[in-house]
Amino acid sequence: MTRPAAHPAASALRHRAEAEASALPPLLVQARQLAGAVLMGEHGRRRAGTGDDFWQYRPAQPGDSRRMIDHRRSARGDVQFVREREWQIAQTVHLWVDAGASMRFASGAKLPQKAERARLLGLAAAVLMVQGGERVGLTGGSLPPRRGNVQILRLAEALMDDAAEDYAPPNDRALIPHARALFISDFLGPFDALEQALSKAAARGVRGVLLQVLDPAEEAFPFAGRTLFESIGGAVTHETLKASALQARYLDRLAERRAALERLCHEAGWRFGRHHTGDPAQAALMWLYHALERTAP
Repeated sequence: MTRPAAHPAASALRHRAEAEASALPPLLVQARQLAGAVLMGEHGRRRAGTGDDFWQYRPAQPGDSRRMIDHRRSARGDVQFVREREWQIAQTVHLWVDAGASMRFASGAKLPQKAERARLLGLAAAVLMVQGGERVGLTGGSLPPRRGNVQILRLAEALMDDAAEDYAPPNDRALIPHARALFISDFLGPFDALEQALSKAAARGVRGVLLQVLDPAEEAFPFAGRTLFESIGGAVTHETLKASALQARYLDRLAERRAALERLCHEAGWRFGRHHTGDPAQAALMWLYHALERTAP
């Protein structure tokens, strides 16, 4: 018995679908696997609520649908306003993952780059939140918070972008008032930009989590003898004949930065956590999962 020939359009569609599937970012596959492991034995994060309680008006932002515009309020002036309900605020999360060159460091071939681990944890956390019924997007307004698997794919693609500078400052634009946020970085760059971002977030009622991702060598400073230190971008170099003499000063500076991060989070009402790329990613994601839950209204 002969099989009927496939319709040319259907065949072309199948080939395009196969091509798209084969191009699915490995990051997305890993993130979904990691999120699935954490969800085992856990309940979904969807919270009960009517979703009808009015929260506030806010200026419309890129990505808002026309159906969200409150025309009566907008008619009072030249600015279009969106009518937000309480459930929309409570279930919105902004994500920022440091794309700076400093994140592309790994002290050994068997260790992932800090950027790889940060992207994996950020996307896996987004998967968990979207599965729990929440809206997730990037800070800055380039990818407004939305639900659904398509949004996860958009996030995976957006997170693969690299920045040229050694330290990329956190993007604090387009934060929705009273939403939540997750910032992941090594937080070794200029402190002022981070302080400004968290102060702005706190002023808008945004609560969140800072996760510092470090390579084990950055924590232990296991260097001795003649050593050349060079930033990933090549902008900063320092050569010493006795690296071990720098260890105590370096560890003191690292402890000072950690104390400053903890103090900043305490003042802003955020939570602070640390993760080493040599440790299992699942443990860090589990911590993020519960830390974000504790920041919920």
